[in-house]
Amino acid sequence: MPTNSDILIIGAGVAGLYTALKLAPRPVTVVTARPVGEGASSPWAQGGMAAAVGPDDTPNLHFADTVGAGAGLVDPDAASVLVDGGPPAVEDLMAYGVEFDRNPDGTLKLGREAAHCRNRIVHATGDQAGAAIMEALIRAARASEHITLLERIVIEDLLTDDNGSVAGALAYNVAKAERIMIAADETVLATGGLGGLFAVTTNPVQAQGHGLAFAARAGALICDPEFVQFHPTALDIGFDPAPLATEALRGDGAVLVNADGRAFMADYHPKRDLAPRDIVARAVEAERAAGRGAFLDARSAVGAKFPQSFPTVFAACQKANIDPRTELMPVAPAAHYHMGGVATDLDGRSSLEGLWAVGEVASTGVHGANRLASNSLLEAVVFGKRIADALRDGESSERLKPNAPEDRLELPSKPAPADAMKRLRTAMSNGCALLRSEESLSNVLEVCDELNGGVMTSGLRSSLVAAELIVQGALAREESRGGHFRTDFPETNEDAYHTEICTAISPDDLEFA
Repeated sequence: MPTNSDILIIGAGVAGLYTALKLAPRPVTVVTARPVGEGASSPWAQGGMAAAVGPDDTPNLHFADTVGAGAGLVDPDAASVLVDGGPPAVEDLMAYGVEFDRNPDGTLKLGREAAHCRNRIVHATGDQAGAAIMEALIRAARASEHITLLERIVIEDLLTDDNGSVAGALAYNVAKAERIMIAADETVLATGGLGGLFAVTTNPVQAQGHGLAFAARAGALICDPEFVQFHPTALDIGFDPAPLATEALRGDGAVLVNADGRAFMADYHPKRDLAPRDIVARAVEAERAAGRGAFLDARSAVGAKFPQSFPTVFAACQKANIDPRTELMPVAPAAHYHMGGVATDLDGRSSLEGLWAVGEVASTGVHGANRLASNSLLEAVVFGKRIADALRDGESSERLKPNAPEDRLELPSKPAPADAMKRLRTAMSNGCALLRSEESLSNVLEVCDELNGGVMTSGLRSSLVAAELIVQGALAREESRGGHFRTDFPETNEDAYHTEICTAISPDDLEFA
């Protein structure tokens, strides 16, 4: 196994694989903790990918919807890059073999989701867009001579050189049961999100924000970590992670009702079931807290077509002995997507030399405080190409030899202990989820402090750093905006601002800017 690479990509979801493919012919090494295609959130993406490809749609309309959903914090330049890149991204993915769903006349079948003014969501096999895109990218990556895929390599931290530049990564080779240092001139984080930090999530449980923690410990600027999007309709059937009931169901006419069968979204927003996600999620939580329950009713809107139109959701319901063609689906909000992350420019560069970020781990500016539905896959593709263009056409700076991180080498190369992780996930869901306050957030920090004083592993350390970043950002933001709601500061400030955090090397010594 090579212990050095010109370009190192950490993560093999859509963002990592697409970036690697677009780097051709420049050699690139992609590392992943599990076999490619396993453990990433990308294959679980049900809704599809947003792009202005319909005859009644334009990038300008997509731009307006993206900015409108972001609650005042979307970077207009980033949003322009995103929406302009939508139609070419769809064409490029089809060239890789992705078969998007089509109408009988051969045109792309387009769906609508919350806060979109047009039907602009392309799907694949109903609710399996993420899996279809991943399958095509994996096939292409395995056939590409310029890509070296290294599986079962667990990244534990980034490495820096004497100039403070990122110069590779500290890793654990599972097959050989040994720690290694991978030197790299350019390192791209494509590590995904952090839903696994919460007790109820639609993400793989192992998605615990480690990439965010790696970047923070290296000294990279972190932007808006407090903005976590909670999907309003996770299936409340006792599974961990919670299966997702895609928003496309409501786009097709499914309705949220309470236990009395009354459609309740009209009480909360004029757009009813297609209101922005943060509003729908809080409405669902309010109905549940009031003892009325929350259910998704697709009996009339989808009915007998359910197995063909939404096979993933149908299969999850079957496992819980629910027939969504004739029965209501119990739902609850669940941690779903991280809008904040490693601050980058429009080409994916972080604030540190040698470090780039793409996909959910990055904060490109396109999501603001509340991601527009189905913009995430699009962001991974559009900004993955921009990173690849910048790296392929530019010249890498040769890094100095990375430093041996003595404090990290002393930790066991293990994931977080199950009991510690259960405590952390419970604390995050109780104190830092949909509704937050100074008291609830302080309670989470107390749990983090206690866990920091116990048995520490490389995995637990990274999970705690990511959790503390979210909590500290939420404490600092004394307002409610988008996915962040403070019960002690329920109003939205007139002036929108970003939370910027720069951490020291020690997770116990956070400094805020």
